[in-house]
Amino acid sequence: MNLSDLTTGQIVAIVAAVVILGGLIIYLLQRQRTMRLRSRFGEAEYERAMAERGDRRHAEAQLEERTKRVESFRLRPLTPEDRARFVSLWEQVQARFVDAPAGAVMEADRLLGDVMAARGYPVGDFEQRAADISVDHPEVTQNYRTAHTIALSHASGQASTEDLRRAMIHYRALFEDLVREPAVVTEQKAWRKAG
Repeated sequence: MNLSDLTTGQIVAIVAAVVILGGLIIYLLQRQRTMRLRSRFGEAEYERAMAERGDRRHAEAQLEERTKRVESFRLRPLTPEDRARFVSLWEQVQARFVDAPAGAVMEADRLLGDVMAARGYPVGDFEQRAADISVDHPEVTQNYRTAHTIALSHASGQASTEDLRRAMIHYRALFEDLVREPAVVTEQKAWRKAG
């Protein structure tokens, strides 16, 4: 059968079928991308990106850019010595909380910056740090953001001791994720990036 043997109706039907099939393929690819990003970043961080960017396409592009940025870092596990030193410093910060909650929260924030730097994360402005951390530690990123907001609130006299206690709990969740992450898991992530 030649193309010239087809009726106009048949040509329209073929074109419509191709358009529908193409649309279905695009829909399925977009859906797969959305599911992959929701899984990687978690619901809270995905929804945060949606709220910031205003639509799914822009939000997902931002999350993919974030992933590429972090994959370009030379992240590394902590040495056993660094891990022990950071755990000891964290215990000291927690102990100070009883007598100086505000100071302990500020120290916890600084200590997290030190841990991130030791792991290979750039430690520029807070929002960039939180975005970078969200790629490999999405489940605690919202906690980190909340703790930072509480620390800022305290600086302006708006946070209670209970708020500061919550900030320490949130900081601890990220601290434990960063410090106690098994070296094997970190090496597997590095291997996946290279491969």
